[in-house]
Amino acid sequence: MSSDEKSPLAPVAHLAFVLAAAVGVYAFVSVAKEGEARRRCSATCLLHPNYAGYEKKAPDFKLKDTKGHEVSLDSYRGKVVVLNFWTRTCGPCMEEMPEIADLARILKSKDDVAVVTVSTDDTAEEAGSVLKAVLKEEPPFTVLIDPDAKNVTGKYGTTLYPETWVIDKNGVIRARFDGAREWSNAAVVQLVDQIRSGGYCEVQARDGKFVGKEATVCESINGG
Repeated sequence: MSSDEKSPLAPVAHLAFVLAAAVGVYAFVSVAKEGEARRRCSATCLLHPNYAGYEKKAPDFKLKDTKGHEVSLDSYRGKVVVLNFWTRTCGPCMEEMPEIADLARILKSKDDVAVVTVSTDDTAEEAGSVLKAVLKEEPPFTVLIDPDAKNVTGKYGTTLYPETWVIDKNGVIRARFDGAREWSNAAVVQLVDQIRSGGYCEVQARDGKFVGKEATVCESINGG
């Protein structure tokens, strides 16, 4: 066959090469997307929040701290807020309080993060004294008092303690955790840092079950 003659198989071979290359690129992009989704979602998936989402705003409130200064939730706009509800008669609340304190210390260097707790005890004196007894020091976080639970129960619907909410810089509720947790866990810090950067996992949690676009990512991470 002369050099200027083309094999009838040449177009087929070329098409096969193009298809193989396309498949390779698709596989690479798919793997990259999956890797990014796992990176973005790993903290949320591992922590199993009772609620996770990005469509609800946290109700604003105004409460006094233990020094009598009025503080509003809206005053924390521009910061990620870890908001913990507790009462001194709640055993699990007292058990997890050192963890809340540890988290506050870990996050202290981050100017765009605030750890805020709300006590439903009758007075600031009651809340303050029990915290000092448990922590053996002044609490390294803000303590607000909601004695009639008008905000904790009335606005947030909380009746069982402890309950902890993670709220982003725009006041959007990103996660809610029912019950005591290990707050010094690296995954908690990772979640906070992710929210600080403006990123979020497109997964929702309802009553602890993952649903939504990236629910399969959580199933994969958790071995489901």
